[in-house]
Amino acid sequence: MDSSDVQRKKVAVIGGGLVGSLQACFLAKRNFQIDVYEAREDIRVVNFTRGRSINLALSHRGRQALKAIGLEDQIVSQGIPMRARMIHSLSGKKSAIPYGTKTQYILSISRENLNKDLLTAVEKYPNVKVHFNHRLLKCNPEEGMITVLGSDKVPKDVTCDLIVGCDGAYSTVRSHLMKKPRFDYSQQYIPHGYMELTIPPKNGDYAMEPNYLHIWPRNTFMMIALPNMSKSFTCTLFMPFEEFEELLTSSDVLDFFQKYFPDAIPLIGERLLVQDFFLLPAQPMISVKCSSFHLKSHCVLLGDAAHAIVPFFGQGMNAGFEDCLVFDELMDKFNNDLSLCLPAFSRLRIPDDHAISDLSMYNYIEMRAHVNSKWFIFQKNIERFLHAIMPSTFIPLYTMVTFSRIRYHEAVQRWRWQKKVINKGLFFFGSLIAISSTYLLMHCVLRGPLHYVRRPWNWIAHFWNTKHVSLQRPWAP
Repeated sequence: MDSSDVQRKKVAVIGGGLVGSLQACFLAKRNFQIDVYEAREDIRVVNFTRGRSINLALSHRGRQALKAIGLEDQIVSQGIPMRARMIHSLSGKKSAIPYGTKTQYILSISRENLNKDLLTAVEKYPNVKVHFNHRLLKCNPEEGMITVLGSDKVPKDVTCDLIVGCDGAYSTVRSHLMKKPRFDYSQQYIPHGYMELTIPPKNGDYAMEPNYLHIWPRNTFMMIALPNMSKSFTCTLFMPFEEFEELLTSSDVLDFFQKYFPDAIPLIGERLLVQDFFLLPAQPMISVKCSSFHLKSHCVLLGDAAHAIVPFFGQGMNAGFEDCLVFDELMDKFNNDLSLCLPAFSRLRIPDDHAISDLSMYNYIEMRAHVNSKWFIFQKNIERFLHAIMPSTFIPLYTMVTFSRIRYHEAVQRWRWQKKVINKGLFFFGSLIAISSTYLLMHCVLRGPLHYVRRPWNWIAHFWNTKHVSLQRPWAP
């Protein structure tokens, strides 16, 4: 496809959030004519967070996507490195679990600031126009037609060659694709909700150690805290809706926190805790899977529109950004031929995005329960040791997911194999220690040669050498 043909291609990107604005940057670099339609007002003008900072964890996959459009250094400079999990026990004791090596870390970044930077970056391209307050009404990919409703409340038909659905977990583009034959879709609301709280600065500095993701694991629920550039922490309480609904008064909230998060009360402050808790109700979390991610050469889904996941592996944004990067790599491979690129994108990303969805569900259990277990910590130490001596053979799951671009589904397969090897090794060494201990104990107690303990092994050796069974003692003269 030559450059003049590319210039005639019109692309409608539905959604001007993180993934939509990033994908618009990638496509703009290829000389497509881009129109971005965002249902909300310009986030750079209107504050949607009600004064509360919403933080995300940026890892290697997301950074690689930002690097490809020249924004990595700018975004990284606004982030705070988190090198380990800091576990807060019920007694108030704190212990760190490193994410990886000393040089490996994830970044706590502001979602709002990142979205602003991406919108500013995409608007610098002369072939891009961003339409705020424009909601998608209809989508007909096969005819290359969408209908949008602007602030003037007059529906407008727009023709395009490609529709890119980046409009989130409740995607309007996806809802139109669901009417097509052989389009699979499933969604699951987990029984837990989340609520945002804030730990303010203390004496102009952080109230806790800033370079950690702080976790208060309480088996069936948990609270986490991510640092902000403003010296505050954004806390998120994840808990079953039934338990949220039992906290009806200020006293209920304070008693609950005194019982389960006593060290957090002086950090947050009783007044601010109650104020934040009742500011908004607990919000739901949804997991979405669908297949395929495309319709012929006319439409493609990216980010949450294709695979909304729960937030417990910190990969929602990173997986969406990697969608954009993989799509761009395929456009290189197929020389901008959408009829080849879109099917290849679905083949590559569906197994990976479904895998990270399942991993995110698993990681919630690990974060709220497993990190309390000494056996879990022991296994983590074994993984780090094996990775140190065999870095290309044994790679911890978190390292594969967060600090590499190993495909998500391959990381899962490798993780399962490594778990089998480690468990078999532990069983072997445990059995060896148990047998040796038993032998030594009996030897010390009876103070004899213990021929009867060695007898089965001699029988086996005799049978192996002679290929027949003898009732004579093989050690007898």
